[in-house]
Amino acid sequence: MTIDTEITRVEAIRVWDSRGRPTIEAIVHLAGGSKGRAIAPAGASTGSNEAVDLRDGGTPFGGYDVQGALAGINGEISTTLRGYNAVDQSGIDQILINLDGTDKKERLGGNATIAVSMAVVQASANAYQLPLWRYLGGDDTSHLYLPEIQIFGGGAHADRRIDIQDFMVVAVGAESYVQALEWTAEVYITAGKIMAERGLLMGLADEGGYWPAFENNSEGLDFLVMAIERAGFIPGEHMAIALDIAASEFGTNGRYRLALENRNLDSDGMCAMMVDWVERYPICSLEDPLGEDDREGMKKLTDAIGHNVQIVGDDYLTTSATRVNEAATEHICNSVLIKPNQAGTITEAKAAYDASLSAGWTAIISGRSGETEDATICHLAVAWGVPQLKVGSFARSERMIKWNEGLRIAHEIGNQGELIPRSTFPW
Repeated sequence: MTIDTEITRVEAIRVWDSRGRPTIEAIVHLAGGSKGRAIAPAGASTGSNEAVDLRDGGTPFGGYDVQGALAGINGEISTTLRGYNAVDQSGIDQILINLDGTDKKERLGGNATIAVSMAVVQASANAYQLPLWRYLGGDDTSHLYLPEIQIFGGGAHADRRIDIQDFMVVAVGAESYVQALEWTAEVYITAGKIMAERGLLMGLADEGGYWPAFENNSEGLDFLVMAIERAGFIPGEHMAIALDIAASEFGTNGRYRLALENRNLDSDGMCAMMVDWVERYPICSLEDPLGEDDREGMKKLTDAIGHNVQIVGDDYLTTSATRVNEAATEHICNSVLIKPNQAGTITEAKAAYDASLSAGWTAIISGRSGETEDATICHLAVAWGVPQLKVGSFARSERMIKWNEGLRIAHEIGNQGELIPRSTFPW
């Protein structure tokens, strides 16, 4: 049977994300009758070098409308891609890069290009009647990612009630993806009960984590340890802690302002605080612990604790193979956060991940704070062999659809979703 994967039409419609803001759904139609859909997410905490999320500005929807980006897809992107073979993902993505013609997708918008890029690969998988993870990964695909799940949300995701953006748990002792979710669910439920008992629960943050009223930032670590223990687990053995500091949100030029504590720190002070936390708490991962402009601080911290803790570059690396290669050469970071919309195409995101493998790093594939029902990144993570996935908390449907998609993939693979081997991680 001949499978016709020639692109006949690309279109886009405006849909809405988890913050009630407009975003883009791209639909790619193939000559054989198949089609693929994908939705662009949007971040609140963003790096200065990531692909631009093109918005219209003005009054409607607070300036967040996407009519310009939609017009680009329905117009020149559709016209240009018509007749190309959707199976040629790298070729299609290069066309999108060239068509935009700017370093950060400023003309067409990274939100437009990533939606189209993901829709193309979805269309190809559908044409071959395969789930995306199997289409990209082949028959030998056999492992799932370790979930990194938010319990408390702060920073830009919670009106800056606390300075640190994400307090997360990682089931480092779990044998399977199914078990990792079960353990995390127990910790999440227990943490909510503790917060309610103490009168510290203010609601839910953007990504579904509890929105706390802590007196200082380290109190979040104390409550995470308490929740892990009360849920029946051993901190550091069963469940460890991962933090997204998102330091660029409250620091620049090596100076940091911890508003919750009315405290100012320089780069050395931030490094000292991180080292102290790692010594006192079962922390396995620190994301963006220094600002994106604090190269020396990132290097010092990597040298100090990178032998047993992930030092993850997000704003610092912005899913860029070039930036990963440069950082690896200078021994800065030992892990990269992969956000496909941060790069603007699947091919560029994969290149950043491949660069991390060449450097001997770990990696985490990540959603954004403005998310949707699109679960493409789950399939990319399994197909590429990315060892960790981060999409927010264990609540809200735009988060749970990703965790549940992992369960479906685990069911198809078998063995409850065997995890990437522990030897992958520095801890």
